[in-house]
Amino acid sequence: MSDTLAATRSPANASAPAARTNEVLVVDFGGQYSQLIARRVRECGVFSELLTADVSAEEIARRAPAGLILSGGPASVYAPGAPELDRALLDLGIPVLGICYGMQLLAHSLGGLVERAEVGEFGRADLIVHDPGRLLAGLPREQTCWMSHRDTVKRAPAGFRELASSGVSPVAAFEDEARGIYGIQFHPEVVHTPYGQQILTRFLIDVCGCEGGWSAASIVEEQVARIRAQVGEGSVICGLSGGVDSCVAALLVHRAVGDQLTCVFVDHGLMRKDEGEQVVATFRDSFKVPLVAVDAEARFLARLRGVSDPETKRKLIGAEFIRVFEEEAAKLSGARFLVQGTLYSDVIESGGRSGSATIKSHHNVGGLPDDLAFELVEPLRMLFKDEVRAVGAELGLPERLVWRQPFPGPGLAIRIVGGEATKERLDLLRDADAILQDEIRKAGLYHELWQSFCVLPDVRTVGVQGDQRTYGHVIVIRAVTSDDAMTADWARLPYDLLEQIASRMMGELSAVNRVVLDITSKPPGTIEWE
Repeated sequence: MSDTLAATRSPANASAPAARTNEVLVVDFGGQYSQLIARRVRECGVFSELLTADVSAEEIARRAPAGLILSGGPASVYAPGAPELDRALLDLGIPVLGICYGMQLLAHSLGGLVERAEVGEFGRADLIVHDPGRLLAGLPREQTCWMSHRDTVKRAPAGFRELASSGVSPVAAFEDEARGIYGIQFHPEVVHTPYGQQILTRFLIDVCGCEGGWSAASIVEEQVARIRAQVGEGSVICGLSGGVDSCVAALLVHRAVGDQLTCVFVDHGLMRKDEGEQVVATFRDSFKVPLVAVDAEARFLARLRGVSDPETKRKLIGAEFIRVFEEEAAKLSGARFLVQGTLYSDVIESGGRSGSATIKSHHNVGGLPDDLAFELVEPLRMLFKDEVRAVGAELGLPERLVWRQPFPGPGLAIRIVGGEATKERLDLLRDADAILQDEIRKAGLYHELWQSFCVLPDVRTVGVQGDQRTYGHVIVIRAVTSDDAMTADWARLPYDLLEQIASRMMGELSAVNRVVLDITSKPPGTIEWE
């Protein structure tokens, strides 16, 4: 995000701080699309961050953003305990846009009328623009949009222009341009609202005065400065897994502090085939980053012996990982900082926001021990995966690493489902995964998929191979498409490709006698099985 201050904007409140020209904050009231709002804002070249609904006006004032967006949410403004609007937010002299529940909060707080509709409005709806005002100027009078609400605004507050309506919502958009307050009942952030991005752009650029210059290059510049400020002259240690997240995090820190960084590659025996050798060669030989390689396979397998519960696996692996780090750090003359490739989606899914549910802990977020001996450096913590890839390309990371599919910190241990991660099972899963990746790449589909991998459930099935009865393992193929891992759809792989993959697995891996395909989307499932 840019720290350049706007010099010409005239806030309604003369005492308000000068606004940053390239940051708009999203106050999250629990809406299912809140993260998507932040993503869409970033796609306009404007940095955006989600803040919890209990954020104070003082904190917003300290951040001095160019604007504020109030997200949707599942509550009714009349429900006991429903999130409320801090009226002080409207006195900061920065433009405010309320979306869905956010609009209803504005109407309810400022004297408008919000009522329960006779029927809810969900999905596509017809929007009629009666008075475009500033927010909807230049858009068609009749358009479609995406609605998701039961309460509706019957009357705008005094001083507001009522801009649009739908079949259920008498007031589907309003604005008070003088005060810089805007509201829309529909969701501009979803693709089902064709003019939604134009509306967001109008708010960000025209109303808020954002510059739209936030980019991968600006991320690198800002994070390098932040890392230097945090680390100073201290020594830094980084756990290098070879995935795009850890690679980009390592290169960012290396650019910031050079040889103050030592990368530690811990081969825990849970990686994909030949990845260990690739990681060492790339960073030690190509990027000349100080690197220590540790063979800890036996140590991790011993810790995982007899363990089948996924959360226990994650926490054991995370704790053991840190123990290895502590031992290596002790050899590095007092390393104080630990680099992690934590992403924004990790933070959100691990319950990193107030009031959000923990779906499953992430190795980079929830698996660390309480007695961690390092101060964390997390340069990617506010970035989505596609933004991390853009930063990686900006740093000169090779294309094969930039576009490497996500791989979980606990590795293949959590893809052995319902059973112990033994050496035998890990080797079998490694070989199956190598076949899958080879065929996916041959078909030219690798970059079209968010993730493609194999799962080995603790299940045996009866089969017939060579006229003999077998009792072998099942390999599950999991392939999904996604933009940011917050939602995902199962990939429609060609039948002939699936046939080739299954034929190779059962022909080359004698322990496998059945191959199946997972066609579950997220939600209701998650991408990983554990």
